[in-house]
Amino acid sequence: MTALAAPTTPPVTVSDAARAPRLAWLRERGMGATILVSAISTAFGVVLLSATGYISVVLAANPMYGKSDTMTAVLMLLSGILLAVAVYVAAIVTANTFSTIIAGRTRRIALLRLIGATARSQRAEVATQGLAVGAIGAVLGLVLTTLAMLPAVPLLDRALGVTSNWSPVQATLLVPAVAVALTTWIAAWSGSRRVLTVTPLQALGGAVERSREEIAEGRGRKAAAVVLGVIGAVLLAGGLLLGLLNPIGVLVAFFGGLFSFTAVSISAVSIMPPLLKATGRFFGKSVTARLAAENAVRYPERSSRMAIGVVMGVALVVMFAVAAESAKSLVTASSGGEPDAAFNQMMDTFSTVMMCLVAVSAVIAAVGLVNLLTIGIVQRKRELGLLRALGLTSAQIRRMVLIEAAHVTVTALLFGLVLGVLYGWVAAQSLLGSVAMPPLWQSPTFVAPAIPLLPVAIVIVATAALTLGAAVAPTRIATRTVPVEALSE
Repeated sequence: MTALAAPTTPPVTVSDAARAPRLAWLRERGMGATILVSAISTAFGVVLLSATGYISVVLAANPMYGKSDTMTAVLMLLSGILLAVAVYVAAIVTANTFSTIIAGRTRRIALLRLIGATARSQRAEVATQGLAVGAIGAVLGLVLTTLAMLPAVPLLDRALGVTSNWSPVQATLLVPAVAVALTTWIAAWSGSRRVLTVTPLQALGGAVERSREEIAEGRGRKAAAVVLGVIGAVLLAGGLLLGLLNPIGVLVAFFGGLFSFTAVSISAVSIMPPLLKATGRFFGKSVTARLAAENAVRYPERSSRMAIGVVMGVALVVMFAVAAESAKSLVTASSGGEPDAAFNQMMDTFSTVMMCLVAVSAVIAAVGLVNLLTIGIVQRKRELGLLRALGLTSAQIRRMVLIEAAHVTVTALLFGLVLGVLYGWVAAQSLLGSVAMPPLWQSPTFVAPAIPLLPVAIVIVATAALTLGAAVAPTRIATRTVPVEALSE
């Protein structure tokens, strides 16, 4: 009688779906994180453009550099590349977030289909929501960062001993805000493609992620990944060959890396499951470890979305570290084994600055991991309730979620390290391959890859901290799940 009298969550009805408040979706899990990602990306772009503008004004006042636009052009090019990388990472994180949100909305979308809504209208609604949250985040990032720059400029003038008279309120700062808002809109449209496959019959179920068998049947994504992968490989090889003649080969290699990593991102649902299965063996054979490993592999889309952002963040940081270390090793070897202290200091400073800048992209990826892991736990409440009903304790549920997070991040860390070393060596080789080095002063030059231990150790420690941080909110939600209420959903 107690079980029969227990409170239950009323099922979602057609009228409930139709009468939902127009802005209720803003409170949905994932929307807040998308706004945060958009705000961070816009703030990063505003800081880059502001720094470039300020440095240009300061250099113009210097008689030594004032008549040359080369330094300004280099700074603008570097800022543009870094902003493009941050927006690229944000786009993938946003697309993955909306894909997970759509999986949780399957039942509501199916109910709306029952009362006459079309799949295209539902997808257009999701894309509009993406544009809205992207615009909100972009405006917040633009306004807050611009306000922070107002007192920062006088402080910089005083520290450098200059009078720049540069105003941080510039029309060009709208560029990153507009770019981020439009990118979020496109990413939401891309991530909501599952809407087209939702049928009214699915109103009987809950959150739906495609299984391994269903993914294996899809050929369009595999074809796109193969095409992009081939283009990326050709550009990477072309960059290496061109780099033997001219340092401009690094630009060709950059686009090769962009295409090849996009191919990796698209085909992550095929690449990550075998890697996850291999690393799952390191977590033991306990009940919680086996459940966590199976959860990571059973629905590869969910795990791949969580992992690919971490892969990107790790690969970006390690890439710059390996490129700088390879350049230092080349100069040391060419000077008879004696390191050049001045050159090493310059490269260490450059690599530190670049790693700090690309770390913004890593932060965006980390936000995506925490967000997707939390959404996944919320959408699996029924499954967690069943496990509690079968006898698993709160401690075991907590351990299972933590192992699942560790499983994904460890796999992503190892994969990201491999890609980072590869891309870093390609960057160093394509940039320095045409430079004649002593003692023979001949080119082409072969650049041996070198792996810096300290940056790699920092990446590993940061990934461990990310794992613990990412599991805090999901474990709290998972352990508070009441079996009766969860099973009634």
